Amino acid sequence: MSRLDAVFGRGSAAGSEDEHHWLSVSDLMAGLMMVFLLIAVALMMHANQVRQGVTDVAKAYQDTQVAILRALQDEFSDDLSGWEAEIDPETLAFTFQSPEVLFATGSASLRPRFEQILSDFYPRYLKVLAPFKDRIQEVRIEGHTSSRWNHRVSDDEAYFLNMQLSQDRTRSVLGYLYQLPETQADKSWVKQTTAAVGYSSAHPELDENQQENAERSRRVSFRILTNAESQIRAILDEVGQ
Repeated sequence: MSRLDAVFGRGSAAGSEDEHHWLSVSDLMAGLMMVFLLIAVALMMHANQVRQGVTDVAKAYQDTQVAILRALQDEFSDDLSGWEAEIDPETLAFTFQSPEVLFATGSASLRPRFEQILSDFYPRYLKVLAPFKDRIQEVRIEGHTSSRWNHRVSDDEAYFLNMQLSQDRTRSVLGYLYQLPETQADKSWVKQTTAAVGYSSAHPELDENQQENAERSRRVSFRILTNAESQIRAILDEVGQ
């Protein structure tokens, strides 16, 4: 019996050790599951924070776009037809579309009539934008041309010649606006936010047949870019740290 007791006793002890072993493993697995659960909850909270932050920025962006559009329309609606200008409700681009008024053919010098229009337009434009300065990242003066130059140059040569011309024209516009007496009080802000960009014929105006409308392609636009994109990037950078 003693021999059997010894055998059974050792068997019982071995069984107890196995049971303790499996209990330890199951406790470890339960602990790991809890850690993974906490990590998943934390990640979900971060994702919700990012989503909410981006949603708030998107709403603020939309509200700002609507407010600026209404302010531009209230201020300039009576002037648009006389200036041959229009306001794009999607991009807030204020576009002057009368090439014979803007510049002489092939020239970057402002015509006297365009100088008169700009002298009236720009001080009022700055006044409209004043309440939104903290939300405006850039005011871009954009110069656009048709794809034409003359028959002695290739299409590629015409593109680069028009690129130089459109850039020179936007710089002429900015230079004229910069020296206006009404600009001086806002000169620092204008310098920080205003860019002059020539696009050549990269963004032509098309007719109903999707063909280039050369006259309407020759234009100058004032486009407002808000800081929504930089705010979203800041949210993502903050969460990623």
